[in-house]
Amino acid sequence: MTSLRIAAVLAALGAALITFWPNAWTAASTEQPVGGTPAPDFTGADRWFNSAPLTLEKLHGKVVLVDFWTRECINCIHTLPHIKTLYDKYASQGLVIVGVHTPEYDEEHDPALLQKAIDQYQITWPVALDNSYRIWNAYGNRYWPAIYLIDRRGHVVYYHVGEGNYDDTEQRIRQLLGTSQNA
Repeated sequence: MTSLRIAAVLAALGAALITFWPNAWTAASTEQPVGGTPAPDFTGADRWFNSAPLTLEKLHGKVVLVDFWTRECINCIHTLPHIKTLYDKYASQGLVIVGVHTPEYDEEHDPALLQKAIDQYQITWPVALDNSYRIWNAYGNRYWPAIYLIDRRGHVVYYHVGEGNYDDTEQRIRQLLGTSQNA
């Protein structure tokens, strides 16, 4: 088999893998800037934890990090300490974190089990239970974990899939908040 043919087969297998097993992409994380498109609202959450229901109107003037995760995704669990650090460091400066728990597996739809995970991982920021995929679909999201940064005007200005890129994400947050490098 020629190397060109091997490359074509590998490309086709990779595309099929991402189509049928989207979590596979999280291991090959990528960061993509987004061109300032208006952020979708959090309409359709089945339930909220740690907060009354949130809307972008209520969050106007804040910098918002939206974290799509699910409690059984190991990549999602690995990102939680980094998200907690960002929350602890920048919440007082105007950063709001909204976790959107969109289940991958049937047992992840259970609100009681999600509450246990929230307690276990000491998540204190608002979490929307998105069992019906309404928020997921509004964002056009396809991967766990995925984060979106929303600027003070309500526009998505940054998107990252998977683990890693923590320093760049924090730098973007500092830029959006207008804080210095040494914050």
